[in-house]
Amino acid sequence: MTHKNINGLATAAIHACSAVMPEHAHAMPIFATSSFTFDNAAQGMARFSGEEKGYTYSRFGNPTTDAAAKLIADLEAFGITDEKGNTIEAWGLLTASGQAAMATMIMSHISAGDTILSGPSLYGGTHEFFHSILPRFGVGYIALDLNDTVLLEATLQQKASIKIIHLESPANPGMQCIDIAAVSRLAKKFDVLVTVDNTFATPYLQQPFKLGTDLIFHSTTKFLNGHGNAIGGVIIGKDQQSLQKVYHTYKLLGVNANPFDAFLLLQGIKTLATRMDRHCSNAAVAARFLQQHPAVSKVNYNGLETHPDYELSKSQMRHAGAVLSFELKDGFEGAIRFIDKLNIFVRAVSLGTTDRLVSHPASMSHAGVAREQRLKAGITDGLIRMSVGLEDITDLIADLEQALST
Repeated sequence: MTHKNINGLATAAIHACSAVMPEHAHAMPIFATSSFTFDNAAQGMARFSGEEKGYTYSRFGNPTTDAAAKLIADLEAFGITDEKGNTIEAWGLLTASGQAAMATMIMSHISAGDTILSGPSLYGGTHEFFHSILPRFGVGYIALDLNDTVLLEATLQQKASIKIIHLESPANPGMQCIDIAAVSRLAKKFDVLVTVDNTFATPYLQQPFKLGTDLIFHSTTKFLNGHGNAIGGVIIGKDQQSLQKVYHTYKLLGVNANPFDAFLLLQGIKTLATRMDRHCSNAAVAARFLQQHPAVSKVNYNGLETHPDYELSKSQMRHAGAVLSFELKDGFEGAIRFIDKLNIFVRAVSLGTTDRLVSHPASMSHAGVAREQRLKAGITDGLIRMSVGLEDITDLIADLEQALST
């Protein structure tokens, strides 16, 4: 991070990359160019060989996309020190989507015969990638309760082919949390890589590097961008060397982000702290309202004392977050009726935007997951996922109240 006198993450989100702006621009410019020129042939050869730093082709790197990736990496590493007390450095690669970030990160560290270990509740796209794509390349997948450390250690002992433990905490859409520090300690004992999807939390609420993980990825489309106007993803490692493996796969797959989307992401991150505070406070009120409503049978929000991961969430997150899910007593019919009756809520499968969004995971984001596996992850036919927005809380509650009425 360029600024050494920044003490708060909210300040870092606004000012961390401002000292490296080209031509002293107030906002990072959009470098809308496919290629970069060389003064002579020798310079071109030096850049391609790595002898000289500099840009060559935007698929390999671009000032705008690199600025956004480095800013997010700085936020993930903010205030974290190593065993010797030195501030850790982190680096990132910005991708065309969160799915591209996840797939590139995983593919960079596995080969045929390897196995990935994860929890039973994952984003639908990640679940399908593990179940439908990777087996075609000889990669196995095991899902188990990662908070059962006895079972986890036994599995790692018995299955030497496990190379990655992939965590999603909080999980989508049941909001289950995983003890990231405990899993990371066990993984290091068996020399297994730990990767984390930190999309729901963002570095403002949770910093997995502080808990011992190796690689982090985000769908930047969500809370980091915050305005629903650009698709993107990012992969973050603790140092440049840890990302070299990822970068090789990244540039050959061509999963790079585009400069315009990176520009929008940079603008969105500036208000991350302010937005997350409002998102979270609204979500807490909404969760308590839903918890007492007679039409609702269950609320999944780890900020509620009744959530099984309430204490764990408090120990590793600054706040429970802004996404929740709840089950309606009338099942599928009740879920559809509720969604159709909403007035202010936006019906969409994304999350993390300024407005409140609702979706029906069973038929939307997790439609590609087999019913048996879906139910095992708690995704019932009556489950609604809600990303709570920044609107006035009284309007939010009023809309929920009328939509839940029979």
